[in-house]
Amino acid sequence: MEKLHFSININAPKEKVWQTLWNDATYRKWTSAFGEGSHAKTDNWKEGSKVLFLGSEDSGMVSTVAANKPNEFMSFKHLGEIHNGVEDTTSDKVKAWAGSTENYTLKDTNGKTELLIDMDITEEFKDMFTKMWPNALKNVKELAETKAKPITVEAVVNAPVEKVWETWTKPEHIMQWCQASDDWHAPLAENDVKVGGKFKTVMAAKDGSFSFDFGGVYTAIKENEAMAYDMADGRQVSIQFKKNGANETKVIETFDPEDINPEEMQRGGWQAILNNFKKYTEGVK
Repeated sequence: MEKLHFSININAPKEKVWQTLWNDATYRKWTSAFGEGSHAKTDNWKEGSKVLFLGSEDSGMVSTVAANKPNEFMSFKHLGEIHNGVEDTTSDKVKAWAGSTENYTLKDTNGKTELLIDMDITEEFKDMFTKMWPNALKNVKELAETKAKPITVEAVVNAPVEKVWETWTKPEHIMQWCQASDDWHAPLAENDVKVGGKFKTVMAAKDGSFSFDFGGVYTAIKENEAMAYDMADGRQVSIQFKKNGANETKVIETFDPEDINPEEMQRGGWQAILNNFKKYTEGVK
């Protein structure tokens, strides 16, 4: 066997490219370069787990995830073939290439990403993959660089804009309202409200089963009027605080959607948090 190498530069952060590669919906799109109906059956790409790389007739390759370092490196070890649901990892044909690897490396280049592919290949399939991989990488690039239409949620808060700004930005307040449902809470909040300042809110299930950090870096601040920030994956968020008389403020929040969950689910989650903010702020004396 010999090793093939491919690479492409993508105008998107590593986090976005990683999601494009391994999210089921986008995986199916970029791998269509290898054949229509291309998909993978996987246990969420967990390191050490088995993966079936399949085509439209559910035939393809049996592999394992040799390494998974999120946003940096993914490696597969190919073990055999599958035909009509029957796996073959022992025939002489398979043994000729079993153990071959396929690696994906993501390198940050000033907020952009260089994606490098290397794979072991036999002479039989060399020409085919040499022709297919450039088209597959072109698909990855187009998908990762395409920005989905921003989503907007809003709420009218019965409180003066100065109070709304304070409860939105002060950590002691954020910890009281930053959750979408009663079975979640925000046990920690940090917020440096200035251009270039960072914020982080820990959002966690109250039963301790799951938690994640929600954070970003501020790109614009206009006290009592507006703010904007970039999230770690490059998505952008802007918030407007529109004063309507002395005791009413309209909060308008616009955000770039992610690629994993449906748009309506994302809209519903952000709206629920904003509604919780409204309820909390109106109750603060």
